[in-house]
Amino acid sequence: MNTNRDLNYRLYVQKESGFTRTPFQTEFEKYMTIRSGDVEAVKRNFAAVRNNFWAGKGELSDDPIKNIRYHFIISVALVSRVCVEGGMNHDTAYTLSDIYIRRADKCTSCEKMIDMLGEMQVDFAERMREVKKEKVISIHVRKVIDYIYEHLHEKLTVQALADFVKLNPAYLSKLFMQETGIALKDFIKKARVGTAENMLKYSEFSYSDIALSLGFSSQSAFISTFKEVNGMTPKVYRETYYMNNITKD
Repeated sequence: MNTNRDLNYRLYVQKESGFTRTPFQTEFEKYMTIRSGDVEAVKRNFAAVRNNFWAGKGELSDDPIKNIRYHFIISVALVSRVCVEGGMNHDTAYTLSDIYIRRADKCTSCEKMIDMLGEMQVDFAERMREVKKEKVISIHVRKVIDYIYEHLHEKLTVQALADFVKLNPAYLSKLFMQETGIALKDFIKKARVGTAENMLKYSEFSYSDIALSLGFSSQSAFISTFKEVNGMTPKVYRETYYMNNITKD
């Protein structure tokens, strides 16, 4: 079915009404905050959004209840998968997603469903915080990992990370390797590529947008690094995995 006519009409209506979607970088950063386990930041983010919840969100149904329910389902599906990539147990994340979707299915109040969306985000963030505690002992390494995921769009160097936690760069590198089993520079590379995998699977962001949002110097640098880690280009990866698991339990 050709969607060009509908697409052009909707784009025209949005332009005439002054509708502007939430920038992908803003949305992406909020998912990364949940993944990092920064519960207080997640609460602050949602409180800010709660005051003007519909700003930047598309209309998915003429029925208000269905509209918020569809937004809820999309959000919990993405959050659960981002958290799995961050280390949460697969069964735990997907079962938790099922629980919240079933609650949303029974909810008949837009306000209560919006509040439940905030509850869901905090729930996942709290669980991710525990996951990180289980995997890493040192507070310094824990802070570095959180910082990396929250600043993937920036230039990340060992020196900058060492300055952040007030440690000698050589000592931080050694400590990081001891606790994680991977060199700090390689961890940053894999964090960027792992996040790119999510964006390729569950979004339609362009390759240049993904490269920009993850701090790569260029689209070609992104493609080269991605292929180095995964053995395939971002294009092939998206063609293979795009949305394949979005409805799977």
